[in-house]
Amino acid sequence: MTGLLVTGTSSDAGKSLVVTGLCRALARRGLRVAPFKAQNMSNHSMVTQDGAEIGRAQHLQAQAARVTATSAMNPVLLKPGSDRRAHVVLRGRPAGELAAGEYATGRRHLAEAAFAAYAELADEVDLVVCEGAGSPAEINLRAGDYVNLGLAQRFSLPVVLVGDIDRGGVLAALYGTWALLDEDDRALLRAFVINKFRGDPAVLAPGLDEITARTGMPGLGVLPWLEDVWIDSEDALSVGAWRHDDATEDAEGGLLEVAVIRLPRTSNATDVDALAAEPGVRVRVTRDADVAREADLLVLPGTRATTSDLAWLRARGLDAVVRERAARGAPVLGICGGYQMLLAEIHDEHEGGAGTVPGLGLLPGRVDFHEEKVLARPHGSWRGNPVEGYEIHHGVVTPDGGEDFPGGHGVGPVRGSIWHGTLESDDFRRALLADAAAAAGSTWRARVDAPAFADRRERMIDDLADAIEGHLDLDALLALTAGGAR
Repeated sequence: MTGLLVTGTSSDAGKSLVVTGLCRALARRGLRVAPFKAQNMSNHSMVTQDGAEIGRAQHLQAQAARVTATSAMNPVLLKPGSDRRAHVVLRGRPAGELAAGEYATGRRHLAEAAFAAYAELADEVDLVVCEGAGSPAEINLRAGDYVNLGLAQRFSLPVVLVGDIDRGGVLAALYGTWALLDEDDRALLRAFVINKFRGDPAVLAPGLDEITARTGMPGLGVLPWLEDVWIDSEDALSVGAWRHDDATEDAEGGLLEVAVIRLPRTSNATDVDALAAEPGVRVRVTRDADVAREADLLVLPGTRATTSDLAWLRARGLDAVVRERAARGAPVLGICGGYQMLLAEIHDEHEGGAGTVPGLGLLPGRVDFHEEKVLARPHGSWRGNPVEGYEIHHGVVTPDGGEDFPGGHGVGPVRGSIWHGTLESDDFRRALLADAAAAAGSTWRARVDAPAFADRRERMIDDLADAIEGHLDLDALLALTAGGAR
């Protein structure tokens, strides 16, 4: 038993979800399990305990497997800085850039690093549960592939194909994926899973039987739509998962409205998940000026392209909305890149090469971008409440006055922090929201019996594992790993 590769018929088909659930379900059986994704293309990342940067999804999967996350679990992370260029993170550290034209041809060294990381993990655990990227049917990229079937061929991994029935056409997607592959790759596809189904699975049986008859792939089961399960996404298609518009019936007092600006290059979108999970707090991801203006709290999230996204903000007139809020005492919170936008000056010769750019001028100080990236796991306190976070940035802020705030500073209703993840600190989050509610004249207040965010995430992982155990044939899946790709 060495490994298994979970691929999808498309992006956001449920690969990350299935891998997360499998890691917990198999760990419950006493197996030593580790997650692995050879390459991520994502601006949503996390810092491990030993200071390496990896994808958020793999960090969560490590938690599901009950192991410590390491750089080997996501050896290559590509962080898009524009439509044609990505910043490379190799084994948790910055390693240059990759242009769009090099995507299919300039990655041999990345492939070898990924293969070495897989071998390292395979020597340490009973089973490596690998996650593919996009779709294995992207035959235009097959020659340089090391994430999907290139990985499976290298290590003789059996492949499970996940199809998303919620978006429609799942039978065609399953069969089309199989049909597009050459015979050697096709032989690696050993089973399929249907994801996000609502209704009676018996209705699907004739179609699934026909897929098996035509492809030889048996079905391992049908996962239902899981309403209260969301994971740390790496995919822009999943940004909508931030909102929990209907999760407000358990509010204590009134409703607190939070607007999050949907920037073109948003990074670490998971920063606001803890807000969305708080009873009585409604989070809206928006580009609408009226929604941003009227919210009780406005959040400028992180971004991989601070000066570019600031220019976008100005082009849409959203900068005026932020200034208007500050002038009338309406709370604004900037996180990492969003914090940098709030400063008086931005000096960027490295991330975007924009030179000196005026910021929004709502917080005194400047930010200077340096070639060296800061990766850290800081902690502090605010008004007696402990705060933990993590840092991933090239920009170093120099405040020039204002009040101290964890990872940053503030003036009146405007606050900013270079730290990600602070809102997962329960007492800090609730104190910050209470402060925003008071400023907005809202009657919202934190529920004293609300679960801690860490507990809620653990329960979410367990609920996902319960669904995996209840709806998939785990014995058949483990039998695939025992036999390899064959």
